[in-house]
Amino acid sequence: MSFPFYIAKRYLRSKSSQNAVNIINFITFLVIVIGSAALFIVLSAFAGLKTFSLQFTNVFDPDIKAIPTTGKFFSISPEEEDALSNLNGMASYSKELEERVYLTFREKGDLAYIKGVDENYRSVTGIDSTLYFGNWGVTEYNAVMGIGIYNELGVPIDNYRTPMQVLAPKPGKGSFSPQSLNTELYNSLPLVVSGVYTIEEGLDKKYVITQLHLVQELLEKDGTQVSAVNFKLSSGMALEDARSSIKKVLGEKAIVLSRRELNGTLYKMLNTENLATYLIFTLVLIIALFNVVGAIIMMILDKQQNSKTLFALGTTIKELRRIYFLQGVLVTSLGGFIGVLIGAILIGSQLAFEWLKITPSLAYPVEFDLLNVFVVLATIIVLGLISSKIASSRITKKLVAQ
Repeated sequence: MSFPFYIAKRYLRSKSSQNAVNIINFITFLVIVIGSAALFIVLSAFAGLKTFSLQFTNVFDPDIKAIPTTGKFFSISPEEEDALSNLNGMASYSKELEERVYLTFREKGDLAYIKGVDENYRSVTGIDSTLYFGNWGVTEYNAVMGIGIYNELGVPIDNYRTPMQVLAPKPGKGSFSPQSLNTELYNSLPLVVSGVYTIEEGLDKKYVITQLHLVQELLEKDGTQVSAVNFKLSSGMALEDARSSIKKVLGEKAIVLSRRELNGTLYKMLNTENLATYLIFTLVLIIALFNVVGAIIMMILDKQQNSKTLFALGTTIKELRRIYFLQGVLVTSLGGFIGVLIGAILIGSQLAFEWLKITPSLAYPVEFDLLNVFVVLATIIVLGLISSKIASSRITKKLVAQ
């Protein structure tokens, strides 16, 4: 053990003869503990909110999705389908066809997207878990819609007598016009709602899901035309390897995107919020650690006679500075460790007992991540090093000679 470290450790444990210095030291230590605990709790809360927000995309979006390079649709031949089925590491794939349509029921109407899917869609995505009530249908003309559309149109479940009508413009006939919805410019498809899904507000108001061939007929597309192909990977399959294999089959007509790339804006927004919160709380810690500078300077003045004695015994100015520098580092490191420990206990209790709730049935989402532990401790230690260096530089030959 080095001499400066030994003295710094003694100063850390010993009390000052001045009660004011003891109070300042205690407040400084308490501020570091509270600041580090708060930073860890906030980062854990944002990590939980991020996971909570992304779970909706994990349910609705596949592992990998191939979309057209240009336009809305592309063709996939039977030979390409066979090649996709035989790809290594591919658990399953599903074709879909999506287009904006106008929904009418009695005197109500709403713009939404119709999504035609094949029989593999429910196994490729986690859409099954989103079904709020009803079922996926037993007849060809059944459909499942989001609860937002369901509330808007008021369509009864299994209403075979007066089914909902889906209107789509005929190819080359322009877009929707409220004045011409009942003319020959539109193809019509009657659908019986058999179930309702709920995910989040945006998606709940967006989709009506039915069989692929019905949508192909509605849009006057042949059986090879789709708007996307969804892929589910086998466990252990590398994303980039799967992407390369799919590109070789589909060629230049499709772009192959991962789930993260499909929701790039959401990921960027969440990461930006997390970074902004970290920087704000780090600024608070920087202000709080000015207390460390003040506390060390007060300690230097309080221990001035001791410093004179050590200097007279041969201790150099550099070693005296190192004593107070190490004392500041020990205070900030110990305070940061205790703060993270308190934060970890609170986060663990929330995970175990769910004592803080958003609603009576939904606990506030938090997540314990070792990366957050490292980030908080690293932040505290780095700021402690800087503040201790600033404070210890006050030790000069003039000061100890007075």
